[in-house]
Amino acid sequence: MGTRYQGSPDEVRALEAFIKLSRGTQSMLARLKPHVTRHGITPTQFGILETILHVGPLNQRELRRKLLLSKGNISVVVNNLVEHKLVKRVRDEADRRRTVIHLTTEGQQLIVKIFPQVAAAVTTELSTLSASEQETLGRLMKKLGRAEPT
Repeated sequence: MGTRYQGSPDEVRALEAFIKLSRGTQSMLARLKPHVTRHGITPTQFGILETILHVGPLNQRELRRKLLLSKGNISVVVNNLVEHKLVKRVRDEADRRRTVIHLTTEGQQLIVKIFPQVAAAVTTELSTLSASEQETLGRLMKKLGRAEPT
């Protein structure tokens, strides 16, 4: 179901696109969630583990920016990962005020095990689109993500 708003053609078109974008994203995330949660972690925890695996150790501010999380949320999620011994906080040698989040051995083993499964599930989900459509979607989403606020 699209919008029932009776605004200008530009508004209706934009709202229709936004609704489809939101529903498509939420639907896909709901189908992907079990691939993560069956391993005893949340999608947000997965995001942190995956980011550290592929980008390297980061402080909470950097993780928060990469994953678009709030200050409070990143603290809770990292605390839970520390409690489950999947990450550890390490003082930065160059700046002792700074704490960097590293994967533990357990965290490394878990994310290395889970990531290929999630990547395969994402590939399956997106196989509804052709390679060209996936590339176009990627370009469009990047453009939306980098748009300046009005």
